[in-house]
Amino acid sequence: MTGKICGTGSYVPPHVMDNDDMAKLVDTNDEWIRERTGIARRHVAEQETTSFMAGQAALRAVEQSGIAPEEIDMIIVATSSSETIYPCAACEVQKTIGAVNAAGYDLNAACTGFVLGFNAAQAYISAGMCRTVLVVGAESMSHMIDWTDRSTCILFGDGAGAVLLRAQEGAPVWTAAHSDGKKGPALTGLSRHRKDWEKEGEEKESYIHMDGQAVFKFAVRKVPEIIEEILEKSGVSADEIDYFILHQANRRIIEAVAKRLKIDISRFPMDLEEYANTSAATVPILLDEMNRQGMFRKGHKLILAGFGAGLTWAGCLFEW
Repeated sequence: MTGKICGTGSYVPPHVMDNDDMAKLVDTNDEWIRERTGIARRHVAEQETTSFMAGQAALRAVEQSGIAPEEIDMIIVATSSSETIYPCAACEVQKTIGAVNAAGYDLNAACTGFVLGFNAAQAYISAGMCRTVLVVGAESMSHMIDWTDRSTCILFGDGAGAVLLRAQEGAPVWTAAHSDGKKGPALTGLSRHRKDWEKEGEEKESYIHMDGQAVFKFAVRKVPEIIEEILEKSGVSADEIDYFILHQANRRIIEAVAKRLKIDISRFPMDLEEYANTSAATVPILLDEMNRQGMFRKGHKLILAGFGAGLTWAGCLFEW
């Protein structure tokens, strides 16, 4: 059995900050941001919490699926920015949607989180442990960035996306995942309590810190590699893939991946112009947009790929 997507949903905060708004905070402008990232706007949470956004996306996915919340066996929420350590966001989602029979937990793998959560859900279903699994990616990145740091504050936005998977007979799901902890310092988000146990004189802020060049080089090398790994495992050729749905970090990264794979950029959909980098939420938000626009057909072959802090990267190939 494999997990087929029966419903998708997403939620983004109504408050929008465009590049002109960012120029009021740091030394930048709309042309500079668009040219280097492809981002024009980002949605920023004001009163919304990560758990609230996750719950709203989940409600929409369940509603579209037509499946009763009571039938959900497992809820996995990928997030690195929940407003509480516990209760976990997954339990808050369970409460919101009324999935009284579901177990749930949070998964923290930064921008790779949703894809790893999707792969975990497929494993539960394939093993017969679950029949119906809800996977959510939700982030409040605006709470984790230094709004005076131009290198990071222009990149991120807030939001949530969700998919509901149901066990069905069908083509297998092919997965791959990797981590490289030695390169973790390239992208860090320190705990607010980290300063309590740093060496004296090395107190650090609790913001995201990123070596942009290192992350860019990592992504444009490892994402093509993992796509090729999945294609080799599955015996499917790149020409057979209808869409490559990548983590929406930067337009230049996606364009570089397409170029390395020698695949037309038209098969790499993007929505980061509107939402920026919502970390674990980018892939499910894009899936929901494409689904609701009627872009998927039964039997379409899709590759998902995520990459981010850890450093981590993961992917999967499945049929719609």
